[in-house]
Amino acid sequence: MEEARCSNTGLARRVNMCGAERGLDLRYDKTSVARWLRGQQPRGPAPAVIAEALADKLGRTVTVDEIGMTPGTSAAPIAGLRFEPVLADALRHACALWHSDAHCSGTLTGEVLPTSVLVQPSRDWLIGVPDVVATDDGSAATDVEALRATTAAFADLDHRFGSAGIRPVVVHYLDCVVARPLVNSPSDSIRRQLLGTAARLTELAGYMAVDTGQTGLAQRYYIQALRLTQAADDRGMGAYLLASGMSRMALALGSPHEAVQLARVALEGMRGRVTPGVEAVCHIAEARGHAMLSDAQASGRAAGRAIRALERGGPGPEPTWVAHVDQAYLAEELARCARDLDQLATVVRWSREAVRGCPPGWSRRRALRLILLATAELQVGDVEHACHTAKQAVEVLKGVHSEQCAVDLVAFIGRLGALGHPEEAREFAAEPDAS
Repeated sequence: MEEARCSNTGLARRVNMCGAERGLDLRYDKTSVARWLRGQQPRGPAPAVIAEALADKLGRTVTVDEIGMTPGTSAAPIAGLRFEPVLADALRHACALWHSDAHCSGTLTGEVLPTSVLVQPSRDWLIGVPDVVATDDGSAATDVEALRATTAAFADLDHRFGSAGIRPVVVHYLDCVVARPLVNSPSDSIRRQLLGTAARLTELAGYMAVDTGQTGLAQRYYIQALRLTQAADDRGMGAYLLASGMSRMALALGSPHEAVQLARVALEGMRGRVTPGVEAVCHIAEARGHAMLSDAQASGRAAGRAIRALERGGPGPEPTWVAHVDQAYLAEELARCARDLDQLATVVRWSREAVRGCPPGWSRRRALRLILLATAELQVGDVEHACHTAKQAVEVLKGVHSEQCAVDLVAFIGRLGALGHPEEAREFAAEPDAS
């Protein structure tokens, strides 16, 4: 659809017209197309008609396989993509995703889904109401405490060593430990704290999928984590997930308009229950989208709102899952805004501040910030400092297994060689952590 520059409404109209030429009375609309994008497969001859409609628009052959509607394969595309309205169905859907991932079926890895699969769940969350869940009477306190402690431990290991070696353990824990109290308890006894902590761990597993290069899988985890935040009645966590996870993923997929939209939905959906940290994350996510759109003024306004939100502070401590949002966090995001706006000197300034403020033990984040700084130094012509900074990143990366870091470092090496420094590039390429 992106290649054909076809909207949901436009595709529905084309499919109906194409079906009419075949003698079929099809009455699809934009909602039907949204369901297809989320993984629902229409019955009968519809997949072939959809492929034909797209082929007519593109002027080339489009197969049913290419649009992901091969007969008999509908279960895998659907897994994790639905924002189920009924809590019991939502829990089963999340658990099915964990189980499929834990057992390495291979059907969910290596895919790249369109950004549109994130948009409809964000709207469902925006208009959603809390599920009916009884107040905690203490019976699930042990489960919640254990889950929180385990989630914190997983997050710490992830920061230190990257996701490659940690993520399989997290997914196994979700499948074998977390799923049991969520599914086996009657719906009226499931506690919001348990749901909220499960949402946090699901979000973490989604980020780990990003860090291991599994973009489509990350999208599925983010959708299910968002649904769990609604069950937990935690609008702040849902907004954070939309801005920090989904909006950032839209940027990575080259969809800045959707990134801005997701950030704005996050802000609107908090319904007054906003903390300074979450508000800052939402505003800076919007700033990132505007920067990728080359709208420096809109980016600057959103960035200013993020800075003011963090400076304003709040009456109490932030939730643990947003406690890392500080001046250094904003500095890194501001550096990335400046990079997309080709403001290279500003990238250097903000990147240095981000590196200085990096929390101890956060090896992956420190490496990412160092590579960001090294790339900016290289672009302004300071090759000596750029190589020195990149060597620091390589040193930090010893023992860290992160696809994000590997991709960024390889890009730096390629740029170094392209700018006329092949010897230095070969030296970096020979490092064991440079690939």
